[in-house]
Order: sequence, then structure tokens, then C-alpha cells
Amino acid sequence: MADHQRQKIHPVELEAPPPQTTPLAPPGFSRSEKGTPMQAQHHPSTLLHAMPPPIFPAPKKRSCFCKCICWTITLLVLIIIILAASVGILYLIFKPKLPNYSVDTLRISDLRLNFDMSLYAKFDVKITATNPNKKIGIYYEKGGKLSVWFTNTRLCEGSLPKFYQGHQNKTVLNVSLNGQVQSGTTLMAALQQQQQTGRVPLDLKVHAPVAIKLGRLKLRKVKVLGECQLVVDSLSSNNLISIKASNCKFRLKL
Repeated sequence: MADHQRQKIHPVELEAPPPQTTPLAPPGFSRSEKGTPMQAQHHPSTLLHAMPPPIFPAPKKRSCFCKCICWTITLLVLIIIILAASVGILYLIFKPKLPNYSVDTLRISDLRLNFDMSLYAKFDVKITATNPNKKIGIYYEKGGKLSVWFTNTRLCEGSLPKFYQGHQNKTVLNVSLNGQVQSGTTLMAALQQQQQTGRVPLDLKVHAPVAIKLGRLKLRKVKVLGECQLVVDSLSSNNLISIKASNCKFRLKL
């Protein structure tokens, strides 16, 4: 072929075929790599919106328990209110007052040092027990005690008798007390030194278990606790001692 007949051949750029478009899958579907449709896949948020809200059963057991607690508390409050009202009514009807005691006489029968240096004391005390109540009787039960103390040391002790005291009654009690204190030398010296001043402080303590009688009803046993601070002029044996001062306080212990 001659040169002038030869045509210059240039490479022809072929246009790239248009990309194949895959039809969009409907919502919830996806295609595999080969373009075949796959099983629908749902997003969790879509499922939550699509599912109906769960229905929980009513907590019947818890509700019954709460009602039971509420009824119990209400019943206890009602019982407390009824008891308080009953006590208030009884107080207004009977107007209770504490019994009181007064020390009439005090006699020292014996006060000496033994050979073992222990201090022996024997006192005779006459006291008056008064029931000031108009509608309340007092049963003095077994186990009542009367004691004499000096500077927190018990010198002697005696038993109160068992008896019943009626309304607004005064009962005179003669009680014999005796006791022994170890290492009594120091205590005797302190008593003698105090006697020289003419004012010896003594404490007389009462511990009386009693039962209250309201009309025909006898209530439970309680305790009457009392303390009388006495000042006497001397501690001479077999002599009637003069009581210069007396201050008594009493309280009730359930």
C-alpha cells in the first residue's frame, strides 16, 4: 500500500459502558453481592416503633401487702389513742397522788466497833405512811425495805411490813434496822467528828413494792422509791435523837 494511500490510524477511545444500575430494593430488603434479593432485615429502632407497648400485669401481691401494713398501723394508732383516752379518764376520775412518809422518831439502840474492826449499827425508826387518795387503796407487798445511810455507806436496813392502806389513811410503822459495815474504823471516826458539830447528816431510803386498788380492781405491782435527808443532833446510844431537819422526796417506778 502506498504511503499516500495509507491513512493514519489513531487509537479510538471507546466510551465506557454506563454503569449498571440496580433497582432500589424496597425498605427492609437488601441484595446479595450477585444482586439477588435477601431476607428482609429490620433496624432495632424500627422494630421498637412497630411493636406495640408491653402490658405488665398489676402487682396484686405488693398491693395487698401495702394494704395490710396500712391497716396494721391504723389499728395500732387506734389502740394507742383508746389507751391514752382511758388513762386520761381514769386520771380525771380517781386523781391519783403519791403516798408520802414522814420520820417521827429515830433511836440508836447500838453503835459500836467489833473486835474485827467492823461497825455494827442498830436503829429503831418510827415513820408515818400517808395515803392522800380519796378513791385509791394501796397494798404494801412483801419485800419493802427501809435503810439508813451515811456518806454513801449503808449503816443498817430493815423490812417494811405487808399491809393494806385504805383511802386517806395514816399508818404508823415501827421498823427495826440493823447492819454491819466492814473496815468501820474510818467510818466511826467520821461519825464522831460530825457529832461534835451537833449536825449529823443521814439519809433514810424507802423501797416499797405496792399494788394500787381502783374501786374493786387491783392493778399490777409498782415501786415507791423515796429518800429523806435527815440532820440529827447526835448518835448517842439508847437516847432519843432530835431530828433538826428533814427533806423527803418520792417517786413511782413502774
